Amino acid sequence: MTLNKMINETFETQTLEDWRQKSEESLKGKSIASLTKNTYENIPLKPLYSKEDMELKNTGQFPGQSDLRRGADTLGYLSSAWKVAQRIDAENGEELRKKLHASFERGQTAISFHLDKCHLQDFETIIDGIYSKFDFSIETGQDQADALKKLSELTHCDKISGYIGRDLLQTTSNETLKHEYDKWAEMIQSMDEKMPSLRTILVDTSVYHKAGANAVQELAAALSTGVQHLQELLERGMSLKVILSKMVFKFSIGANFFMEIAKLRAARILWGKIVDAYGEKSEEHKMVISAETSTFTKTAYDPYVNLLRAGNEAFAAVLGGIQYLHVSPFNEPEGTATPFSDRIARNTQLILKEEAHLKNIIDPAGGSWYVESLTNELAKKAWALFLQIEEKDGMAEVLKTGWIQVQISEVMKKRNEDIFKRKQSMIGTNIYANLNDLPLKNVLESTEANHALPHIRLSEPFEKLRKTAQKLQQSGSEPKAGLICIGELKEHKARADFMTGFLAPGGIQAIKSANIDHPASALQFIQESNLHHFVLCGTDKQYEESALQLVSLIKENHPHVQIYMAGLPEESQQLLLQQAGIKRFIHLKSNCYEILTSLLSEMEAAIND
Repeated sequence: MTLNKMINETFETQTLEDWRQKSEESLKGKSIASLTKNTYENIPLKPLYSKEDMELKNTGQFPGQSDLRRGADTLGYLSSAWKVAQRIDAENGEELRKKLHASFERGQTAISFHLDKCHLQDFETIIDGIYSKFDFSIETGQDQADALKKLSELTHCDKISGYIGRDLLQTTSNETLKHEYDKWAEMIQSMDEKMPSLRTILVDTSVYHKAGANAVQELAAALSTGVQHLQELLERGMSLKVILSKMVFKFSIGANFFMEIAKLRAARILWGKIVDAYGEKSEEHKMVISAETSTFTKTAYDPYVNLLRAGNEAFAAVLGGIQYLHVSPFNEPEGTATPFSDRIARNTQLILKEEAHLKNIIDPAGGSWYVESLTNELAKKAWALFLQIEEKDGMAEVLKTGWIQVQISEVMKKRNEDIFKRKQSMIGTNIYANLNDLPLKNVLESTEANHALPHIRLSEPFEKLRKTAQKLQQSGSEPKAGLICIGELKEHKARADFMTGFLAPGGIQAIKSANIDHPASALQFIQESNLHHFVLCGTDKQYEESALQLVSLIKENHPHVQIYMAGLPEESQQLLLQQAGIKRFIHLKSNCYEILTSLLSEMEAAIND
């Protein structure tokens, strides 16, 4: 082909129907619809998106326009880069001061730490020399008023910016809420006169995320909490413009990359809709978002995978258009960062900023048919749930009655089911678990926040299984199960490998037999291994030909052993095999957590017999 002909060559135009037909050919009889999956937000994810899925109206071609889904600033991060707001831990004020000042030499761009009584006492010393140069990024509780008072007495306090925010719904009991709003309104107005650029009103949705909420619930909670703060403060004489200028929204960023991007974009759309309803048209309606990578997704086992999880979540946060970001250290389940884990977490942001050049972009997700469709779906569903909450008298009331907790717990139940059945993977925890892996030390247990909202890590149930297995080892009883490998390697390998991986999340080691080509070999393996639990591993054809005879023989000679089968035979065969002695069939759809719990319980009971 000549160069001239290549230049003038064109590709044949293909339609969506052409793609559908070709795809269904490769699916060998299955329909395209079979590839659609539902998310925890009950949004169906299609295998392909097109411009017909956009449904964009009045969205604006650039950031800073119309519904603000594309961001609040016209030039995105080019004009205003997000703040690296790594929360710093320290045992005392002097240590915190040194760590904080050193962190700014290593890329930190916002003052962020856990504010407790100890740090409050040394507050002025800790922030000396930096308070008027860098933004604050601090969430507080009852100590907010004391911290702000100390700040307001400093020289050049009018230059202080960022946020030292409190969410009254999460830090106050229902009984004193009205009284706290009275004091809060007075304090916010007083501090606004002295520190006009400092935000003090926080809408914290991370508490719902940590309890297992989906993105729709997080967004609806954000809207309803924001409206609650607006209404209460308006009733106490504050102006709408001042209230809006003091608000910050905090989100935790989870593992579903595109959903999290869409969540942040939808948040801006919905908050703009609410602000418009209140009649505010100024710049103050632009949402300020502080984000943190999720604690919910982090694991105690194979903890270095947390580096990858946090990196993925941080990437989604940045593409979603945040203003402040904290990346959790990989050892976050321990509760305290190390110098190494803190440095790596901060460098995660710096790599995104400097090496991935995300500081030089303007909404790269904008116009993506998939992301825009997700954004629209989230916005619609979150708005509907927000209206439902408002019909029940708002966020404070649904927290008081426990209605929202029930809604979240139903999502959490589905998350657990998927983790238990390994429909949802957690690398190193419920899949690809390493038996030789040492977990993080002194891992914190789940806690309960205000309004009985639990703070959960999704991996905790499997981690408890590993602890049980560890106790068995310490008592001198190795948690092991024998794999009776029928026939040659090529015949049993697939299911033997499956069972090895299936048992590992419970800390149970799979002991493989040699190739079993005769029932006597199986009996010898059982005798020599001195184990109580065995799994048959072979092909369906082998099961049909010899499994009944083999199981019957094993039970006859070793009546106390428990026999399982890898795979799921036809229903007609299942009853016969169970009557012969098969306790359970283990297959791809099995509840891994339930089976491992049962196995470990039997192993514990065997010790006590």
